[in-house]
Amino acid sequence: MTTSRSTFRATRKATTVRAAMIAAMACSVALGSGFAAQAQPAPVPVPAPPATVQGNTVVPPGPTGAYPKASDQGITAPSIDSAAPATATYDPRTETTGYGPDQKNFLAGFLYSIVNPNVAPQGANDWNCKPTAAHPRPVVLLHGTWENAYNNFARMSPALKKEGYCIFALNYGDGDPSVVGNLPSLRGTASVASNAKEIATYIDAVRTATGSAQVDIVGHSQGGLVTRQYLRFEGGANPTDPTKNKVNTVVSVAGSNHGTTLVGIGTLGRTINNLGLNVLGVVGAIAGPAASDQVIDSPLVKGLAVGGDTDPGIKYTVIGTKYDEVVTPYKTTFLTAGPGATVNNVTLQDGCGIDLSDHLSISVSPRAIGIVKNALDPKGFPAKSIPCAYNSPITGQ
Repeated sequence: MTTSRSTFRATRKATTVRAAMIAAMACSVALGSGFAAQAQPAPVPVPAPPATVQGNTVVPPGPTGAYPKASDQGITAPSIDSAAPATATYDPRTETTGYGPDQKNFLAGFLYSIVNPNVAPQGANDWNCKPTAAHPRPVVLLHGTWENAYNNFARMSPALKKEGYCIFALNYGDGDPSVVGNLPSLRGTASVASNAKEIATYIDAVRTATGSAQVDIVGHSQGGLVTRQYLRFEGGANPTDPTKNKVNTVVSVAGSNHGTTLVGIGTLGRTINNLGLNVLGVVGAIAGPAASDQVIDSPLVKGLAVGGDTDPGIKYTVIGTKYDEVVTPYKTTFLTAGPGATVNNVTLQDGCGIDLSDHLSISVSPRAIGIVKNALDPKGFPAKSIPCAYNSPITGQ
């Protein structure tokens, strides 16, 4: 387990890196995953463009030129040539190195991680942490496709740590040969099945280190889908004896639980594939196998559907946002409870129309984080404590 994987080459020709960056940006447009550049967070960000109110309807900023840009918020991008090489390891304890700053702005965190691809979010990966009686299970955070442990949870991890949890977060799925898979900081690109195996090893290490028989999981985007793969096929759940499950509670945040149309591109690609032209294979070579695994009706999605959405003995909370441009339609994120499981499907805007979080900024939404806290500890953090606050698409606060 301590054998090192191959380390990404520390130096690349600038032209090669920039060409790959362009490919990543093209894929990001399809999945809404932002863009690959780097920046430091602004001490006082410029407020995001306001929503408009039409009667009782809150309308988010328009998609064309209305979303705040990094430069508009005082976020300055240094040269990509300064990026440190991303590393990958079979040793769970060295999945991350050091810590990045707490972030309220998803874009700032995403850009920061480009040149700091191996840092952990504040509060995570203290391997000496022991769960308390109030919070007896460690919480494992699973990032999404083309994201990483830091940029996905730069706000949520410290918030959960302050509640007294032992928090763990890994960088998974960074061993595939795709174009995006060879870019620093863009993780979660390998196949969902192989990612689940990696997560299984990590969770076993967390259980051993903390002495806890079970963990709780919070997964964003692919993190929701790969959790189901782990539970079903990699030993996370024990269908014959749910008391032996390795997981107690799952919180899926904008999870690609039933796949996505990728705003129609995936559906079109599947149609063309059925005619004999493997266009999704081409997408996978550029964007990584995880991208094509998450298309509606992919073999992986179909395989998970066979046994139903849930596994016995697991408590599920699923958070979706009406403004999700990646998991489309957004209600495909929701789960249906099967025997022995409970599911609480929550639309972020229910009772809080001013939260305009999209697929990206939901991870820094105060309301989404409050719902996560409530799901993990309903008594210690009751529903009445969940805040309602404005949160912008893409950036957050």
